[in-house]
Amino acid sequence: MGVSGCGKSTFARMLSERLGCPLVEGDDLHPATNIAKMASGTPLTDVDRQPWLEQIGQQVAQWIGARQQGVVTCSSLKHAYRTTISGRHEQVCFVYLKGSRDGVGARLRERTDHFMPASMLDSQFATLEEPRDDEVVLELDASATCEDLLDAACAALRALEKEAGGDEATVVVDCVPADRAPG
Repeated sequence: MGVSGCGKSTFARMLSERLGCPLVEGDDLHPATNIAKMASGTPLTDVDRQPWLEQIGQQVAQWIGARQQGVVTCSSLKHAYRTTISGRHEQVCFVYLKGSRDGVGARLRERTDHFMPASMLDSQFATLEEPRDDEVVLELDASATCEDLLDAACAALRALEKEAGGDEATVVVDCVPADRAPG
């Protein structure tokens, strides 16, 4: 979880490869109207996001039902969004890397191949709600290297699996620090 421009797609790809599980790119699930709205610099409303969040939640529920791991990138900035995605299943772990406004902003300004303009960063940080104690969240230090982030995420997921009695966990990933995103 985290703001747009954190490098979630790259990190998610690395994590799904390491875990040997499927990856779903959350941006691919946005309806065209949401993408057009964001591309024009207009923040999405909760009403805009709801069908998208429900679709991500359905994918997560399918993985849980199949007792399968999976990684999905998504902008799960609010507690209510994370609840929709997780369905309150304890098998769902949100990976949260706190990135600085300056670091993420620099990455967004350099990015040319994405619909989200750098001008939207303030609205992303304004929407962001820190995780609560009742959520399964792995918070990682944004100053770590990508390899360290990957190692920490995998270690935490193994611990969650052990805690759950060997059941496989489903992972929701959204953020890696802008200044540490791999090539």
